[in-house]
Amino acid sequence: MGVIKLLDEHLANMIAAGEVVERPASVVKELVENAIDAGARHIEVHVEEGGLELIRIVDDGQGMDREDCRLAFERHATSKIGSTRDLFRIRTLGFRGEAMPSIAAVSRVELTSSPSSSQVGTLLRIEGGQIVEEKDVATVKGTEVCVRSLFYNTPARLKYMKSIATEVSHISDFVNRLALTHPSIAFTFTHNQKTLLQTSGDGKLLHVMAAIYGVQIAKLLLPISGETLDFRWSGFISKTEVTRANRSYLSTLVNGRYVRSLSLNHAILRGYHTLLPIGRYPIVAMQIEMDPTLVDVNVHPAKLEARFSKEEELCNAMEQSVKETLRQGLGIVRPMGTQPKAKVVTQVEQPQFELQFAPQAVTLAKERDVVMPSNSDMSKRQPYVSREFFEEPTSSAMQAPTAMTTTTMAEEPSPPAIKESGAGYNEWPKAASEANVMEQEPPIPEPVAALQVPIASAEEAEGEADESAVPVLYPVGQVHGTYIVAQNDTGMYLIDQHAAQERIFYEYFMEKLRQESVASQLMLFPHTVECTAAEAVRLEKRLSLLQSFGLEIETFGSRTFLVRAHPHWFPEGAELEVIEELIQFVLEAGEHVQADVALMREKAAIMMSCKASIKANRFLTHAEMESLLQQLRTTTSPFTCPHGRPIIIHFSGYDLEKMFKRVM
Repeated sequence: MGVIKLLDEHLANMIAAGEVVERPASVVKELVENAIDAGARHIEVHVEEGGLELIRIVDDGQGMDREDCRLAFERHATSKIGSTRDLFRIRTLGFRGEAMPSIAAVSRVELTSSPSSSQVGTLLRIEGGQIVEEKDVATVKGTEVCVRSLFYNTPARLKYMKSIATEVSHISDFVNRLALTHPSIAFTFTHNQKTLLQTSGDGKLLHVMAAIYGVQIAKLLLPISGETLDFRWSGFISKTEVTRANRSYLSTLVNGRYVRSLSLNHAILRGYHTLLPIGRYPIVAMQIEMDPTLVDVNVHPAKLEARFSKEEELCNAMEQSVKETLRQGLGIVRPMGTQPKAKVVTQVEQPQFELQFAPQAVTLAKERDVVMPSNSDMSKRQPYVSREFFEEPTSSAMQAPTAMTTTTMAEEPSPPAIKESGAGYNEWPKAASEANVMEQEPPIPEPVAALQVPIASAEEAEGEADESAVPVLYPVGQVHGTYIVAQNDTGMYLIDQHAAQERIFYEYFMEKLRQESVASQLMLFPHTVECTAAEAVRLEKRLSLLQSFGLEIETFGSRTFLVRAHPHWFPEGAELEVIEELIQFVLEAGEHVQADVALMREKAAIMMSCKASIKANRFLTHAEMESLLQQLRTTTSPFTCPHGRPIIIHFSGYDLEKMFKRVM
């Protein structure tokens, strides 16, 4: 007699429940997806005690008659597909017909459904996979499923359930994803009669994200959209100042289904490259549409993963779209919670008098060089401190910046403020006080040699001034030799001098590393590099890659290599350290080393820019600060350093007045 036998249906369903019903969140996911497939416009999810006591799903979709209610709990019974061809063109969330019998096998289920409000509905009660009650009831159109005592007949599974807070977190995550995927459906999610999520179902994804993440976060999201011949996508991505500590806030929604795709997540994160700090991740909701034949969702027991036919093309398109959106939408960081609020200001008309000033007063004003611009000329106002004081000869170690041309900035309407009365409140400091400050100022240190950055010509700088995303800034001083304090008519700016020069050097080194022909300079004393036997074999095969970086390197014995020349633009004083790092990059590269060339160039540029940049506690002259700010304006991404940290923080005039309680 054979030892192989056919399992009975109840045991087979309990085994299937081990894959389909992993935790209460799995039950919620399957039942809500069924409601969405039924065309529901309103879905309610009510949970008690983390879903272990009760899970109640109510929808207003297309209900079922008695026969369909019974068939719904049969194994592999479904209305979603009917042939093999349908399996490759799946447009519904469910299609296997395993969820309902698997859920019923490990819980007590009560199903109430009706295809129309004018028809008699059906009530089924099932315990452990067996129908214990079946009767007619009066109910409205739609379906209501109550799942009680989950895992009551599998104590081992029940024992290893996490805390109630953890289970609620998993359920909330699934409901949030489904709400993001279907913004036209109104979702209500409660736990122990406390509402955790409620969406309007107006079809606007931004409103759903506001309901999930909050209104303040929704205000800092950027819309993104694009399409190719095979794909179309739209959604929202967060600005760089809004980050989270893990990747769980990245939602990729493919053809109305949330899927976990590592390749798509990596493509989105590559779009944020050098814009986010290490270990921080953005908030993203990306809706992607494609032909169903290009995606296979039948590769995961819970249908949470997918395989794409043209994955590389899709990932490249997503990466470029994220980069372009961030390039157009990023700006200078402002402190959270300082956005101006609308205020009502009562204007009192004052009688106007014609005043005639004595010629002596006008002459005195000219001598003091005090300019009192009108409101229309505010954007053209120059700093009140005389520039002649700072225009001193610079040493040859520093390349003098090109002459800064004053450009007319677009006027930004500032919020109305209640001005204080009193003489001198809104006046520029007088020349006498300037003279006192000048007399008491300490000697200015020598210019910093680290500021040797090749800059554009005067004509190029003048042409790029109008196109820069950073306005013209006038440096005022430094804080702890680390942060530059600057100003213009829009307020005060704090600039991290190390991060600013890192960005300047990073783009400079990236441009140099992309050049095919690299000019090198011979070293006075060749540098020897010793390796292990295994490293020597690997490095000898990859000498051409190092030579493409501009290094003249050759073998010098069995395990020694000799570096005779390096590019002239290597950071001064750190040449040997950069050479060692480049060799380590090559040694650590994978087998397909040519595919890692772009990544190694970027790592090298980041490493060199960090070593070449000025460090903290380095005091700069006024001319050096002006040069640094001007060079920063010419970069393509002047808001973050290559490591993703912010460079500039802006405090508007309103922010300052609010902090000092000048406006209420």
